[in-house]
Amino acid sequence: MTYARAVALLFSHPSIVAVPLLAAVVAVLVDRVTPFLTDPLGGLGTSLLGFLVQIVFLWAFGIAIVQASNIWRKRRGSFDEAWPEGRAKSGGILLAAIGFQFVVYAGGLIGSYVHPLAGLFLEAIAAFFLIYTIPAAAIGGMPGSLALSASVRAVRANVSGSVVLAIVFVALWIFLPYGLQYAVVNFTPIESSLTMALVRAVVLAYLAFPFAKQYDDVAFTRYR
Repeated sequence: MTYARAVALLFSHPSIVAVPLLAAVVAVLVDRVTPFLTDPLGGLGTSLLGFLVQIVFLWAFGIAIVQASNIWRKRRGSFDEAWPEGRAKSGGILLAAIGFQFVVYAGGLIGSYVHPLAGLFLEAIAAFFLIYTIPAAAIGGMPGSLALSASVRAVRANVSGSVVLAIVFVALWIFLPYGLQYAVVNFTPIESSLTMALVRAVVLAYLAFPFAKQYDDVAFTRYR
């Protein structure tokens, strides 16, 4: 099974955690400095900084997906091999990340005019159909709107597999860190922040494997 094999691959290729860990540390630093930058402005700019942090995470996820794809394809799968490829595709990954964030945010905003729950529902629907956006940019090299449309096609090609992938993502990226917060209540603030950063980095690196494998399995051959 892909998800079980991904655990073994993560342990055998720990270097895949490098860029996600960098992104997680950046998130910690931004979280620390945000009050100093935004409190004098009445909180103005907090959403923008949060948006930028999400872009950094999505970019790091794209780099990890490049390495995960190489590993699945029986290549060396080292960080030294993946980094030049990922760096060359960084522009496309960033454009895809911005497009993903914009569409999901717009869906939530439009829905919120009807009802707050409608906003959450439209956000979830948009995120689901765009779930392969970053793999499409990282593996397929498709930037911006091309990655968005490629994701929609990939979801339609394997709805059940995409649902499982979405459930695993939500469980590991959202609920696992939330639950672990109660396990680090006795840590100092900096210890807690760094521990959660490490957890997020490992989770993101792990998720790169099923995302890469599933996109490879469902993507149209002409886009590979």
